[in-house]
Amino acid sequence: MTTDSIESLQGAKLLAALEEQALKGEPAPIHLCLRLAETIGESGTEASSENSDWNSGLFGALCDAADKIREQLHGDTADTCSIVNGRSGRCTEDCKWCAQSCRHHTGCQEYDFVSEEEYFATMHANDSAGVRRFSIVCSGRKVAMNDIKRYCDLYRRTKETSGMSLCASMGLLNREELQELYDAGVRRYHCNLETSASYFPTLCTTHTREDKLRTIRLAQEVGMEVCSGGIIGMGETLRQRLEMAAESRDAGSISIPVNLLNPIKGTPLQDIPLISERDVVLTVALMRLVAPRQTIRFAGGRARMSREATVRMLRGGVNGAIVGDMLTTIGNAMDEDRKLFASVGLKL
Repeated sequence: MTTDSIESLQGAKLLAALEEQALKGEPAPIHLCLRLAETIGESGTEASSENSDWNSGLFGALCDAADKIREQLHGDTADTCSIVNGRSGRCTEDCKWCAQSCRHHTGCQEYDFVSEEEYFATMHANDSAGVRRFSIVCSGRKVAMNDIKRYCDLYRRTKETSGMSLCASMGLLNREELQELYDAGVRRYHCNLETSASYFPTLCTTHTREDKLRTIRLAQEVGMEVCSGGIIGMGETLRQRLEMAAESRDAGSISIPVNLLNPIKGTPLQDIPLISERDVVLTVALMRLVAPRQTIRFAGGRARMSREATVRMLRGGVNGAIVGDMLTTIGNAMDEDRKLFASVGLKL
């Protein structure tokens, strides 16, 4: 079916055409995804349990289509990763959502370098649990080369005892710094776009979208894969959420993490209303149409979702997850995640 012929479709016929395209790995146009969402009419802003029938109507059909695309293009293995906070707090940037900015007063834990004891305890726990990827994540605009060399020592020692793939999230690094990480065994770099290009300037003024894209390009040039997604529920529109997914896809991201905003007291977004579970499920199902070949990774904020909504997401487009604790909020216990994935037929 040609693009022109799809343009005239509505409802179930439009969904069937977009599903057919996505099963071939072809991304769905955002405006047609929004047409589907308008027909469904379920995109809300209140965090309530209303409309909790996850399987009926066009909404259920959309989630089923997203699940079929996930299964055909990615199989039944959940791509799990976990993180350790390598440096916490004292960040000079002004990102409105972030507890670690020194411009906000959130009471988050502050330290310059994770202890070796904590690092290796966290690493070994994740390795024993069968987690596939492990990342050091650091606060701040960027990590200095002297500290990168210290982290690289941890990475090299990790490689001696673990088969986990190694990732890093250390800010807006240059080529030399990224090469240092690559030489230590890091094969995936994480640099979130955070939100769409059209919305980002309202949330952060101390660095730009181009700064992030430059880091992503440099990471790819030294041989790394890239993981780049963002946060939903920061006041953006559904269009802007899908634009973020498309922009991450077009930047070459292998994995698109989807975080739910956790409004933290002391940040400028502390009073923003939570988006509904149904809105979250709708968003990730549409992201699967927009980015059929990428891993859609459910990340921070999972702990506030009901089991029913989470199951619908795992059978509605999601094929990856961050497990364990997040940076400044509690995540999901790995044993609970293992049981949850198994209950929907996903293997670790």
